Amino acid sequence: MNRVEHRLEPLINVQQVISLLDEISLFGALEQGQQYDIFKKLQQVRYNAHEMIFKQGDQPSHIYIVLSGRVRLVFDAENHPLSKGEFPPGACFGETSVIGIQTHSASTIAVEDTELLVLSKEALMEIFDEDKELFARLMLNIAREASRRLHQTDELLLHYIHDHE
Repeated sequence: MNRVEHRLEPLINVQQVISLLDEISLFGALEQGQQYDIFKKLQQVRYNAHEMIFKQGDQPSHIYIVLSGRVRLVFDAENHPLSKGEFPPGACFGETSVIGIQTHSASTIAVEDTELLVLSKEALMEIFDEDKELFARLMLNIAREASRRLHQTDELLLHYIHDHE
């Protein structure tokens, strides 16, 4: 699957994006001014159906938010791709790789024509320099989301172990 360079575009519809940020746990408990500060740092990118967004092992560059379309998460274990799930509109992904400074543990592919909001790693560091309180809230929200996902994975693993005893 070939990857194509995509052009990042500025956002235009403030109200649409701000109302979406209200629904995303990563941006929970932000004040209106902080949401607007995030909005100013977001960009938009489009992918066609079946295009790869990033590949397992790539260096992380952005936090992604699905604006429209769907994105599939795929793990490639020894050339045996395993689809793990899909991210619908409003879902966020890539954040743990960005803050963990580690390569992506899975690949992501647009299931259909997809529009994403992206927050670059550089923009995240600008927030660190400009507004420590906002940065701290984002990090706490990312940690909570990572913990929630880890808990779900633990539950699945325990269920699997219990079923195969």
